[in-house]
Amino acid sequence: MKEILLGNDAIIKAALASGVGFVSGYPGCPSAEIGDDFAKIAKEEGVYVEWSSNEKTALEAAVGASFSGIKSLVNMKSFGINVCSDVLLPLAYTGTRSPMVIFIGDDPSCWSSAQSEQNSRGYAYLSHIPVLEPSDPQESYDFTKLGFEISEKFNTPVILRSVTRAAHQRAIVNYESAAVKVSVGQGKFVKDPHKFSTMPPRTLEMHKELLEKTKKIQAFVEKSKANKVLGKNGKIGVIASGISFLHTLEALEELNLDLPVLKLGFFYPLPEKLIANFIKGKSQILIAEELDPYIEKEVARIAKEINPKIKIFGKNVLPEVGELSSSLVACALAKITGKKFKKFSVKDLGLPKRTARLCDGCPYWYILPLIKRVAPEGTIFGGDIGCNMIGALPPHSMYDYMFCMGGSIGIGHGIKKSSPEQKVITFMGDGTFFHSGIEGLINAVYNQSNPLMIIMDNRITAMTGHQTNPGMGKTIMQTPAPELQIADIARSCGVKNIKVLDPINQEELQETVKEFLEKPEISVIVCKRICALLERRIKKAQNNG
Repeated sequence: MKEILLGNDAIIKAALASGVGFVSGYPGCPSAEIGDDFAKIAKEEGVYVEWSSNEKTALEAAVGASFSGIKSLVNMKSFGINVCSDVLLPLAYTGTRSPMVIFIGDDPSCWSSAQSEQNSRGYAYLSHIPVLEPSDPQESYDFTKLGFEISEKFNTPVILRSVTRAAHQRAIVNYESAAVKVSVGQGKFVKDPHKFSTMPPRTLEMHKELLEKTKKIQAFVEKSKANKVLGKNGKIGVIASGISFLHTLEALEELNLDLPVLKLGFFYPLPEKLIANFIKGKSQILIAEELDPYIEKEVARIAKEINPKIKIFGKNVLPEVGELSSSLVACALAKITGKKFKKFSVKDLGLPKRTARLCDGCPYWYILPLIKRVAPEGTIFGGDIGCNMIGALPPHSMYDYMFCMGGSIGIGHGIKKSSPEQKVITFMGDGTFFHSGIEGLINAVYNQSNPLMIIMDNRITAMTGHQTNPGMGKTIMQTPAPELQIADIARSCGVKNIKVLDPINQEELQETVKEFLEKPEISVIVCKRICALLERRIKKAQNNG
């Protein structure tokens, strides 16, 4: 079958063709479509899909499914692997029972990311888990299927590491129909503490077994068609992985060059023999990869024995910050080959700059300006991840720090303990509160500091595409669920000063902020008003229905 598919939707097709029965994750760009679009067909396909409370719980749930004989797919954006790494590393030791693929969506150039320009490939070295890098939708499909095959063959989780340009690219994809699966409810956990329990001295044995398994996987990788050589042999060559491969092909076409290219589908473990054969006899090689020079360092190591005189170009001609482009790769190749090439920049178009802003009618318009106006001079404002992060930009320009999901209250607590005379107000969305804000709130209560915590409950996980969360009363599959109340959770965590209000009532919000800022213990204001876009969509659906 053929269809024009988004890279992420190709992954869904591949998971179905591989017999997946359990899908979990946490929404974030560029990975959110996997959970969102899977949920639309889940009941029809007999697949269980959930947005978990965070990435750690998502991976834990998938581990439980795998141990019970259900094939699983986990999806998250780059920072999610940080959250679930506490589960990921022991999973590498135990291995899987039923196949598991973990999708990680990186975002070079931070198109939808704030915290950092993370390169999740580094986790391969930390965990010894195989990593595949697709460059386009067809490879997103093929590599997902390959990931399930490797997972089944070697009883290991497999990471599918993509980036925004691959995940959100559309192309014609050849795919197969869904395979017969073991559905949720049909699995069975078979007790095997020797395999599933990581306790010393067994842990050390597991580590040794993992390293031995990695050698077997590397032997498999050497023969895999996921790695391939294109073009005629020559003295100058290119080694590329992931989306950098497509940039390389475009750059070669622009320069009218026909150079041999080694396309690496596997990032870890690398096909070292294939690399050695490719660089043997070459005088110059360009390594095209985004961000950190991981492959470049490995090639340099291999070259010391195979071809010590080869000149390796990488981050000395390509940037280590931001996405690559065909123009950047062409510039690098021009320097190496002596070809002339004029670099094009979007700046040459003279387009006006603009920053992100809150949507028209967003309830945050009622919150941010008021609090900025009524807070005493010198008040420290802590931002968090989600729609509220736009408070760092004009016209608000409020936040004095912003790190990661849940970080506003965690850091705010540390500031109040260190500088008790300064006022601290932290901001957080409802989705983030359920993800990782509760722990910071408990810490502030337990260790007795008194920031003012503003939780902006707009009834949806909005910025990532309107996904459900535990405060909405329904799951991603639209089945009814308990509607967890933020105020009740805060109260059970020991917070004494709690107010739930509609921020459109400006007088009530202003009075509460002034009152709670003077409290000797932590206070929480839950500003509860529906996301303007969600409200419009609900009304439109009601009118059409």
